[in-house]
Amino acid sequence: MVTFFVGCSEDENDLSFINSVASPTEVSAITTIAQDNTGLVTLTPLGTAVINFAIDFGDGSEIVEAIEPGSKIDHIYTEGSYQVKIIGNGLSGKSTETTQTVEVSFNAPENLVVTIENDTTVSKQVNVTASADFAMFFDVYFGETGNDEPVTATIGETASYVYTDPGTYTIKVVAKGGALATTEYTEEFLVTAIVQPITSAATPPGRAEEDVISIFSAAYIDEGGADYFPDWNQGSQGSGWGPFDVNGDDMLQYTNLSYQGIQFGAAVDVTSMEFIHLDVWTADEITIETSLISVVNGEQPYVSDLTPNEWTSIDIPISAYTDLGLIVDDIHQLKFVGAPWAEGTVFIDNIYFYKGTVQTIGAAPTPSLPAANVISMFSDAYTDIPVDTWITSWSNAVLNDIVLDGNATKEYSALDFVGIEATTTTIDATSMTHFHTDIYSSDFTEFKIKLVDFGADGAFGGGDDVEHEITFSSPATGTWVSLDIPLSDFTGLTTRANIAQLIYAGSPTSNTTVLIDNVYFHN
Repeated sequence: MVTFFVGCSEDENDLSFINSVASPTEVSAITTIAQDNTGLVTLTPLGTAVINFAIDFGDGSEIVEAIEPGSKIDHIYTEGSYQVKIIGNGLSGKSTETTQTVEVSFNAPENLVVTIENDTTVSKQVNVTASADFAMFFDVYFGETGNDEPVTATIGETASYVYTDPGTYTIKVVAKGGALATTEYTEEFLVTAIVQPITSAATPPGRAEEDVISIFSAAYIDEGGADYFPDWNQGSQGSGWGPFDVNGDDMLQYTNLSYQGIQFGAAVDVTSMEFIHLDVWTADEITIETSLISVVNGEQPYVSDLTPNEWTSIDIPISAYTDLGLIVDDIHQLKFVGAPWAEGTVFIDNIYFYKGTVQTIGAAPTPSLPAANVISMFSDAYTDIPVDTWITSWSNAVLNDIVLDGNATKEYSALDFVGIEATTTTIDATSMTHFHTDIYSSDFTEFKIKLVDFGADGAFGGGDDVEHEITFSSPATGTWVSLDIPLSDFTGLTTRANIAQLIYAGSPTSNTTVLIDNVYFHN
């Protein structure tokens, strides 16, 4: 057994990171009115990175403050037009204000104009906007079987809905004001799916010429003479192809993919390379199998999961093939196999072999504690609990989900601080004794971990929040460091029944990259 000791110090009151938190954004309010001629208006304030709201109703009445996110506020108006101010207050004390017009009338809505459109970036999403005289809000019934609940939006705003399947649906819009009477609009609308990428894959990083062998990528000089659609007797089993262009960026398109190969102009020796990379976009494939094919001893496959309707970045260790006995000094072909077989379409870009990245460090150590003793937030070794986000909107970092030796890992670059939240279902760690995380960096000089308990009310800023931050000075670099911290060391964390935030911070803040794995509580 080898034990690493890392110096640490505690700082209960270091809130300097708050100064870097961005101002609240997307501040608005959903406004509805009782349809009974009373003028009772309900406002639901909305916003991102907001800890509480204030509302000026615009009629001279008292401003209401400290409204928690998710709360609704009722207010009675007389007939008229009002400029309502919604102020979103952020963690750092910064505020963002927006003004919305509230029209209170006891006439039925008139001159209803409805616009229904397919979203240009989200597949099978439909956006509806509406305007009408004497209306304050509208309900949209999107007409999908099994869902009779309307989506409500303020007049002038957008109601959106993502369908399960494309097709023609009956969409009904009901405009409502302060009167009992409503005004309706109905349209038969064709919902479409986005079946091809509308943006390019991420641009590969700059690499020295000797560190990359490119087969198809505008970022590097490709090996010459490749045939991207050789005839391998697919016949009736499918597979067609064609080049595809997104804003001048060329990529490969394989339709009805059963199996399809790429024939190199000449065999390449990839023994000095560490990974093969490719970017894949699909709307309908679940996995793609990538095989390296040797001149002398055949082929070996590797299966990768695909995320529909977005680019999936795939990095396969060359060792995944050599461990199966493949000789890689004479690779002359690649083969792709789609699942489901001969039914879907894939778009592929940036196919290259490379070496020399942080991924060569290997995966973090595999935990060995019994699952019954663990509450896991992120680890391939256990079943993880729900986590709302691994990077909050107020974080100053960049998150990249990577795979090291087949093990999912979180990579945070430019790590000043990053917030991780489990607010929908907070974590009850009262029976746990330790917090564990594995960290890796080649350059950090300091690392901080903060735990925040939102208290019994389960909401930030409710008055019963408790937190504590621990600082690790001069942690080891260039190796995985396993931090197993007694929860008793978080002395400011006087309750642990509703842990909802985990905050990591690194130094130097301008360029620190930290890998994170195996985040869990245990006893």
